[in-house]
Amino acid sequence: MLEKTLGLEIIEVVEQAAIASSRLMGKGLKDEADQLAVEAMRKRMNDINMRGRIVIGEGERDDAPMLYIGEEVGICTRPDAKNFCNPDELIEIDIAVDPCEGTNLVAKGQEGSMAVLAISEKGGLFAAPDFYMKKLAAPPVARGHVDIRKSPTENLKIIAECLNRSVDELVVVVMDRSRHEGLIKEIREAGARVRLIGDGDVSAALSCAFTGTNVHALMGVGAAPEGVISAAAMRCLGGHFQGQLIYDPEQVKTGLIGESRESNLERLQEMGIKDPDAVYNAEDLARGETVLFAASGITPGTLMQGVRFFHGGARTESLVISSQSMTARFVDTVHMFEQPKYIQLH
Repeated sequence: MLEKTLGLEIIEVVEQAAIASSRLMGKGLKDEADQLAVEAMRKRMNDINMRGRIVIGEGERDDAPMLYIGEEVGICTRPDAKNFCNPDELIEIDIAVDPCEGTNLVAKGQEGSMAVLAISEKGGLFAAPDFYMKKLAAPPVARGHVDIRKSPTENLKIIAECLNRSVDELVVVVMDRSRHEGLIKEIREAGARVRLIGDGDVSAALSCAFTGTNVHALMGVGAAPEGVISAAAMRCLGGHFQGQLIYDPEQVKTGLIGESRESNLERLQEMGIKDPDAVYNAEDLARGETVLFAASGITPGTLMQGVRFFHGGARTESLVISSQSMTARFVDTVHMFEQPKYIQLH
């Protein structure tokens, strides 16, 4: 029901966000690129016949035009909704969004940025706080064999065995951060190769689930909200994903996750998270009966091309993944803003 009703709509949501953000590609304007993506995503979602609630977004409401946690979107949230929405057919969903995943990548014209979202029935997505998360993503054949509580060296040996490869044939994606110096050293000493990225670990997690990407694992600490979005995709694809919340500011030293460990623990308690050290798998983070994931490339990446403009239009490549139909569809769309003089094929 969810896929049949909203499948095409959510593709258009991420496509519009990608097109809007890509207009500032390479111009050094990361905040502005993010804002354009947010506004385009909100506008398209508000045209969908649903009642949606943002559970992963840009934090609490503030003066910025972000899609904030708790915001309601969709036609059925309008004051005059009774004129448009049949209560018997009302679709209530939870939504996780990152309108411009990799804003720095867009600003610098680098590869790997995309517009992403995940949806599920109401209550189907983990409402992650805006903390950090230790993550482990691996191919489907390694699912249930690797474990985030094991050392990187142990997990690399397991992945190699599952893939019938040697460790030195593996590529591990790690975010290029000072906190990962020890992790990077261990991966290299184990014999695997490291691909360092500046931003965009959702794309890296996704790449683990597809053969031919030459990405065999994602390791390290990144943002928790993006972890939930990655988990939604990996749940649909059957890939391995685990996450563990990082609530101690001393572990990441960025100044972005609260003033103290104690206040963060209090916040987790208020959110109903009783075990702050719990290890979550993909089914814990995306637990709904039906989960849909959609992404559209802003800049070129491993899985999708970025937005390409031509006179009178643009071309996008998107990916929509469904736990319901067990499909991963790559969607190639030509958007005609006016009567084009030509349509770009490649």
